[in-house]
Amino acid sequence: MSELKIQHLITLTELLSKGAKNNFISITTSSLGKNIKRSQQAASMHLLELEQSGFIERIMSGRKISVKLTPKGYDQIANLFNLLKTSLESVPSFIELRGTLVSGMGEGAYYVSLKGYTKQFKSKIGYIPFPGTMNVKLEKKEYVEALKQIAASDGVKIDGFSDGKRTYGWVKCFKCKLNDKIPCDLILLERTHHDYSIIELISETEIRKKANLENGSEVSIKIPL
Repeated sequence: MSELKIQHLITLTELLSKGAKNNFISITTSSLGKNIKRSQQAASMHLLELEQSGFIERIMSGRKISVKLTPKGYDQIANLFNLLKTSLESVPSFIELRGTLVSGMGEGAYYVSLKGYTKQFKSKIGYIPFPGTMNVKLEKKEYVEALKQIAASDGVKIDGFSDGKRTYGWVKCFKCKLNDKIPCDLILLERTHHDYSIIELISETEIRKKANLENGSEVSIKIPL
């Protein structure tokens, strides 16, 4: 074992957490096995292999064992930590959806213009949307799954209402940017004819005209996390 193996990482990390960076610590293989959720025999083998590969120093005194990490052992964990830290910090701070502009059913203009919605739009997202929605078809399954992830989060909720004749469902709004330029909101409706392969966007201005888009145009939508 010339390099640290995955199955030994927890063992080495457990030793480090007990103070074995600079000092020899007293342990038993049974207690170590319990802490790393392995058998006593597995813990004993881990210590032997880590010692043979130069990751730890071990002193045996009867049944007592004292263990300390070597600089090589500590460096292995430090390097892994830095790699994980860099990877986690490089995770994008947004979810991106990509698709193609398509025609809607023509109902968007009517619904986003209802007073029960417009008052809430103004107070909750800061503007009254341009009458109508822009529809984008998500072509790939991974974008559909990403939209489901978005749908499971809260967003800004526009409450449903009744006008005495019919009841209208809630709308959830998610701030986003179209093609990295145009601020808009992705909306999800309580009642819709669309499945998750179609998304609807609203904006204060007419998005198609502002972005110079037509049916078939490929677009990117980024939703901040």
